[in-house]
Formats: sequence, structure tokens, C-alpha cells
Amino acid sequence: MEFNLVGKTIPEWQLLPIFNEKVPTVKDFRGKPLLILFFYLGCPGCKGRAIPYANRIVYEDLGVNVIGIHTRFAGKVYTDEQLQAIKEEFHMRFPYYRDKPEATTFNTYFAGGTPHWVLVNSEGTVVQSMFGSDPNNALLRLDLKIKELLQSHETKEG
Repeated sequence: MEFNLVGKTIPEWQLLPIFNEKVPTVKDFRGKPLLILFFYLGCPGCKGRAIPYANRIVYEDLGVNVIGIHTRFAGKVYTDEQLQAIKEEFHMRFPYYRDKPEATTFNTYFAGGTPHWVLVNSEGTVVQSMFGSDPNNALLRLDLKIKELLQSHETKEG
């Protein structure tokens, strides 16, 4: 059994809205690289490093879409109201949704915990999937992979 999506087409996710908006499909993000952040409100690394990193990617407008998926594989259940409040508290600049029902998409994407990152190229193929933030240099490795992906994307377009 395969436990990694790298090199494969990204599977459809199973998400619920938090803000009463329409949940986008995977196909809505084709044509531009996509960074997916699996996070959990009870995760210190998510709040302290992952969410700020995802915000930075959006703020720098590198040409990468970002989407957050709040998932719960263990721990407290957070209400939609609590998940709505974090948008302002953490100045979240990217759309985020609730995993359905608990960790369905998390499991489909073989996430290793939170934060977990999935980087997808413009054609919808997973190019990076990794767990963590700073202790394992995940954010540095993610920065390098994003730069590499964007250079490749520019070469194809140019």
C-alpha cells in the first residue's frame, strides 16, 4: 500500500465550510501551484509557525494559491465560531475549511500530523508532502521546493 501522494494527482478533498461559503474543489485550483496546510487549533506549531508561514506566502504573492484545512485526528473539537475567530486573531489571509467528518481528507492525503504541508503543481500533481514546521527544517525545505516549482512553472509558461 502506498502512503505518499508525491508524483500522483491530488485527490478530491472532503471539506465543510466554516464561513457559509462554497467549498472549492481541487479542480478550482488548477493552472496555478497550490499549497495546502493541514492544521489544528490545538497545535502550537500550527499557530506559532505554520499559519504565519502560510500568511507570508499569500502576502508575498508568489503565484501560489494557499488553502487551509482544519483537521482533528485527536483532541478537542472546535466549533465553527472558534474557527471563525482565529481568522482575525491570526490575521489569516488564506481560505480555510473544516475537514469532514473528523480527519477524512487528512487520512486521504496521508498526513503525518499537524502541521502537514502538501504542495501541488499547476497540473494538479503533488510535488511535496511533509509534516512539521521548524524543528525538522520543513519550512526551509518548503521554501526551496516552492521556488523550484515556480521556476519550473515560469519556464513552461515563458
